[in-house]
Amino acid sequence: MALTPIEHDRRHGEMDQVLRAYVGLPADDTPDSPGVALTAYLRHTWHTRPWALAAAESQLREYARTPPGRLRVRLGEFYDLPDVGPADAEILDWLTLVADHIRRSVEEGRVPSPAPPQTHWEWHARFPELGQFLGGWFSQDMPDEFDGHEAAVADYVATTDPQLVARLTGEIRELLALGLDESEYAVGAAELGLEVEAPDRLTVSGWLALVAARLA
Repeated sequence: MALTPIEHDRRHGEMDQVLRAYVGLPADDTPDSPGVALTAYLRHTWHTRPWALAAAESQLREYARTPPGRLRVRLGEFYDLPDVGPADAEILDWLTLVADHIRRSVEEGRVPSPAPPQTHWEWHARFPELGQFLGGWFSQDMPDEFDGHEAAVADYVATTDPQLVARLTGEIRELLALGLDESEYAVGAAELGLEVEAPDRLTVSGWLALVAARLA
């Protein structure tokens, strides 16, 4: 039988977060330095839930040391590694390398400096409710579902728990406080799911500022 959700999370939950950070990105870690994806994972995790780093290191190392055998594979009792780039013959050594970087980061205090998100995973990890809002209400189907941007915002407010609405307001304000160039705001909003242009010739940051004021 397949792993139960609690067994999956106990044995592989944080490793899964690490590997998801690599989706769409090269596994470009070297023995000397972590690559882009791992740096993004370390930056976000250090500044939000640093206790999870030890679990990630342990789970990665344990999987590399004892990968699932034939019986567990036949029974479905194993974690199916996503395709993150390295060939099958190299994947276990690469998992060990990632675990080594995480351990070194913790033991030597190598904490990436705060910075705007650099990867798709990091954008969604840092701004989860904004990703729900933009991806759910402002996809390319928005013009067919709503009469305009204001109608979409009103629908979000009417159908979403007030605590999540408050969280979205805070995430928008945090995003605007980063002081990015307008092109960087456009890239970030696209990573978070925005697929339509801002209304009334507004910039993305200008429209988000209006949304935050409307929600507040």
